Amino acid sequence: MASSSNIPNDDSSEPNFENFFKEKFSQYFQQTYENMWTQYGEEQETSKPKQKRAYVERDREEGHNRLWNDYFSDIPTYPENFFRRRFRMNKSLFIRIVDKLSNEVRFFRQKKDALGRPGLSPLQKCTAAIRLLAYGGAADTVDEYLRLGETTARSCLENFVEAIIDLFGEEYLRRPTQDDLQRLLHVGEQRGFPGMIGCIDCMHWEWKNCPTAWKGQYTRGAGKPTIVLEAVASYDLWIWHAFFGSPCTLNDINVLDRSPVFDDILHGNAPQVNFSVNGRNYNMAYYLTDGIYPNWAAFIKSIPLPQGEKATLFAERQEGVRKDVERAYGVLQSRFAIVKNPALFWDKAKIGKIIQACIILHNMIVEDERDARTQYNFSEFQQGEGTSSSQETHAFSTNMATNIQSLMDNRLRKFGGR
Repeated sequence: MASSSNIPNDDSSEPNFENFFKEKFSQYFQQTYENMWTQYGEEQETSKPKQKRAYVERDREEGHNRLWNDYFSDIPTYPENFFRRRFRMNKSLFIRIVDKLSNEVRFFRQKKDALGRPGLSPLQKCTAAIRLLAYGGAADTVDEYLRLGETTARSCLENFVEAIIDLFGEEYLRRPTQDDLQRLLHVGEQRGFPGMIGCIDCMHWEWKNCPTAWKGQYTRGAGKPTIVLEAVASYDLWIWHAFFGSPCTLNDINVLDRSPVFDDILHGNAPQVNFSVNGRNYNMAYYLTDGIYPNWAAFIKSIPLPQGEKATLFAERQEGVRKDVERAYGVLQSRFAIVKNPALFWDKAKIGKIIQACIILHNMIVEDERDARTQYNFSEFQQGEGTSSSQETHAFSTNMATNIQSLMDNRLRKFGGR
């Protein structure tokens, strides 16, 4: 008689067999499921045609040759006045900018690809950026003429404004030097306002792609969201101070409270300006403003309701001279239509860089063309010369840290990095 331990259906072996069966069945089921899913995915991939990246052979060499023959050859197709109108500056100034950027910034150097084919030239990249700033169009508007795509054109614009700020910002967006102050004081006295060094006012730039969460802050009433630019301009349209980034719900007084325009006075770095009016001596320069600004010694406003010929004449002259800053805004918007048209960028930091670069380029153009547009002899404005009663007698620092980018960075950190 067989022993009970040799019986295959012994009760003690049933749990072990069941566990073994479950383990093997789970492995088989999982492997079968994965095979079926992989086969299904392969069938779906083969059933749909693969979409290849669209490639357009733009012939960028032809774009450079056409640009060179049109404007930069020995016998260009278009004369100097056409270049001035389309590039917003003289050819000599534009070539100076291109040379500086191609030598100092790696992005604007012409490179070769893996096949040894030359890439876009510095002229093409800088021209694309200038055209976008000047005409304010979409990024693909320069594709047909310069032969570069929309993404490349946008990259040219962003790198161009950053390079302009880094290379020219310290020189062309600064406080007035001693020679500048002497010239401004002399011209101000000739125009009937001794001690006047400029005019201050605000401008609004519409922000088309303002984030929805910020629209309430940047919209006044039922209008459209805008960003405020505060600037100080002189008779020659040079912009000496720029404060950008405040929402349009703030008026000029609220913007002034946040502006660093008087930081140099608070820190004791302001120049000592001495002038006399009606026999009284004054030692502080001033700006011409409209009626909304506070009654400070640094502001000279018009008379709201002038009574008498003397008051009427003063109000008329003050309002006429105060239009210098309005003219500067108008020329800035006419020269660079991107500032006049609604801002298409959603990134506020990029908008701040664009407005800052446009102001720097504006001042470079003013310096380049100032002698031809004014009737003043600058050699007469050297410190210590001439017969002007307005004199600047205190040495001070002209270094002005750009407040636009720092303002953008602070606001971006505050609102979570948008």
